[in-house]
Amino acid sequence: MTAVAAPSVASLVQSVDWLAIAPPTIAAVVALVVLVADLFLGERRKALLGWVSVAGLAAAALALLPLLDGDRSTFCLKTLKGEQPACSYTADHFTLVIQFIVLAGALLTALLSITGIKDAKNTPRELPEGEFWFLLLSSAAGAALLPASRDLATLVVALEVASLPAFALVGIKRDDRRSSEAALKFFLSSVTATAVTLLGVSFVYATTGTLHLTRIATALTHVDGQFQTLAQAGVALTLVGFAFKTAAAPFHFWVPDTYVGAPLPVAAYLSVIGKAVGFSGIILVTVVAFPSYADVWGPALAALAALTMTVGNVAALRQQATRAYSAVRLLAWSSVGQAGYLLVPIAAAAYSKDADKAIGSTVAYALMYAAVNLGAFAVAALVARTKPLNRISDYRGLYRSRPLAALVLGFFLLCLAGLPPGIIGLFAKVTVFSAAVDAGLGWLAVVMAVNVVIALYYYLQWTATLFRSAEGEQAVQRIPAPLTAAIGLTAVIGVVLSGAPQMVLRFASTGLF
Repeated sequence: MTAVAAPSVASLVQSVDWLAIAPPTIAAVVALVVLVADLFLGERRKALLGWVSVAGLAAAALALLPLLDGDRSTFCLKTLKGEQPACSYTADHFTLVIQFIVLAGALLTALLSITGIKDAKNTPRELPEGEFWFLLLSSAAGAALLPASRDLATLVVALEVASLPAFALVGIKRDDRRSSEAALKFFLSSVTATAVTLLGVSFVYATTGTLHLTRIATALTHVDGQFQTLAQAGVALTLVGFAFKTAAAPFHFWVPDTYVGAPLPVAAYLSVIGKAVGFSGIILVTVVAFPSYADVWGPALAALAALTMTVGNVAALRQQATRAYSAVRLLAWSSVGQAGYLLVPIAAAAYSKDADKAIGSTVAYALMYAAVNLGAFAVAALVARTKPLNRISDYRGLYRSRPLAALVLGFFLLCLAGLPPGIIGLFAKVTVFSAAVDAGLGWLAVVMAVNVVIALYYYLQWTATLFRSAEGEQAVQRIPAPLTAAIGLTAVIGVVLSGAPQMVLRFASTGLF
């Protein structure tokens, strides 16, 4: 009998590419540092935690620079000679672009939060600083991990790591019934969506025998006829959790109440980072894992896109200027409408010969949307310091009291509407429209054009309000430096992107996968 040598310990240990996983790892490590430091710092020194968090997010974003020279992968399965390796973590161009959106968005959210936490101190709605920063950093770490995930298990774990802290952030206001209700609604609906997604993942695993996206793509081309229905159901159900994160209709019902109940910086975070997480997940599972089932997810996403943009824009159109929190509600419904536009190129990828170009349109639009929407929320946070009910009518005469803030907000709204001088908004919408036309989805392009016209009304109406005569005296306070920095950074990014829109598309769509 021939003895079989047992594998050595060294052969079972896999080396880790620490540089590739540095961005989410730095955010996670800083989160733990903040959590421990909170136990030992006195109340007067806890403001340092905010600046440590800002520094940590900046360091995580800077860790993307060494990764620009090429694709890197880690946590890979050993394969036979000549076989394509299956990895759980890949830092390619697509990953880096989405991680930049996530970490830069989280950094701007942190700047907004420093002011928000300071303003809430010694009030009934005081925010616990240590917990707040730990939750924000933890959520950002999960969000940065998701675009790099290349197997369904890691994707779902990253989705939940990004989501669970977000539930707590929404309900972090003390003794605030609206905040608690918003967190509960957000949590229950998200858990339901996640359960459906896990059911879909189990169906996909049952029919393919693997969780790695590239191997799923290969296995789905050889599914036995008796398992075709199970595979199709798995593909459809897997998309549900990510569609929920993007606030795609009919999974959007949590958005307005959650944005109103959450602290304003958290609402800004959800509007941008939550969407980046959802859309990167949808792109990975459709284009990378399920390309052979494009006839299933293509029509489904096209229908979702049309329904989402219509529901969002019509609901935004109905907002009353004098209603409490109408400005936040309008931004919430606007984000639902914008999600519909973002879904269009992903649906087009199912019908297009060049999926990279179609996905590049979504990524380019996401870059524009992230910058200008965070900027709009930053100006809303400024107005909320003197007008806590944040009604659209509260912005009347803003140009007279704060001319720069009014001009910046007007610019952001015009970008979202797709009108000059917001050239980047116009360019992004034309790019998305072209993706639909090139893929033969003429009906979807028509629906998008109608919705763009609807959106023009409420964006222009709000913009006009900024320059109307104010009723009564306008209270003016000194703008804190972090809030000024957040508004200034988003304005500069918006102007730079408007000056070189073609560069954005080239950066977003070159060699995504």
